[in-house]
Amino acid sequence: MADATAGNAGNTGDWTVRKVLEWTTGHLKKHGSGTPRLDAEVLLAHARKCLRIQLYTQYDEILSDEVRGVMRDLVQRRAQHEPVAYLVGEREFFSLPFFVSRDVLIPRPDTETLVIQVVECLKPPPAEDGTVPPAEDVRIADLCTGSGCVAVAIATQWPSASVVATDLSEKALAVAKSNIDRHGLAARIELRQGSLLDPLKGLPPFYVIASNPPYIPKAEIETLDPDVRRHEPHLALDGGMEGLDCLRPLIEHGSDHLLPGGWMLLEFTPEQAAMLVSIAEASGHWSHIEVVKDLGQTPRILKLRKKS
Repeated sequence: MADATAGNAGNTGDWTVRKVLEWTTGHLKKHGSGTPRLDAEVLLAHARKCLRIQLYTQYDEILSDEVRGVMRDLVQRRAQHEPVAYLVGEREFFSLPFFVSRDVLIPRPDTETLVIQVVECLKPPPAEDGTVPPAEDVRIADLCTGSGCVAVAIATQWPSASVVATDLSEKALAVAKSNIDRHGLAARIELRQGSLLDPLKGLPPFYVIASNPPYIPKAEIETLDPDVRRHEPHLALDGGMEGLDCLRPLIEHGSDHLLPGGWMLLEFTPEQAAMLVSIAEASGHWSHIEVVKDLGQTPRILKLRKKS
């Protein structure tokens, strides 16, 4: 936090929760934060070790020197574009809390669409559909799991499902394990290390394979917001020259690991939609090819069904 909060603007007793929130909001807005008030609230709640709602019930409380010192450091780092989630070590996804570190991407609301679509695939089809519904003990794979947020959210939403979650990064898997343990899902989510489909070799086929893989074209990484470009792991972002280094093999070979009538769901960047549909059509593996929009009405998920 800047020196002003140490008392340069007057009596240190003036530095209440209200005043620090107001000052920090203005300071972060000036330094380019798109959500300065939210950032200020999350950081101050973390510094005070309290819930955000308690900031408003204790608006006039004077901050201790210790809390102001912690807040000062957090605000200085946030002003340098360090993501709030990494500063506090946590992010909410699908209304669940998740540990995060620089070894994993920060979970984003856009990816919640992936979870929603997986759950839709698990629901029994209409009787006239003629297809066979998934077994109650349905098996799901979550590739490039990162923090494990997708795997945990799916397992929470569908209590009879078992999930295999994979990642190339050993450090990412350690974060995923902490989140799986946190939500009491160690008995239902198995972690495997490896690239894309490799960890699935030798396993029985799945009813659903979901993935939020690296899909940013290499040249575009340097154009991303400083929060992402400077701090989030490039291994989880870089999709190669066209951004298709992971998406293409998943579309072309993912059906090898699915049951007949099984589903593959892949997150992508909107500009790739037409190309991905073309790759899926050319593969000849899929009876259903659909592009699903996220809550912002942006093309986000490629939804594929294996031919029966």
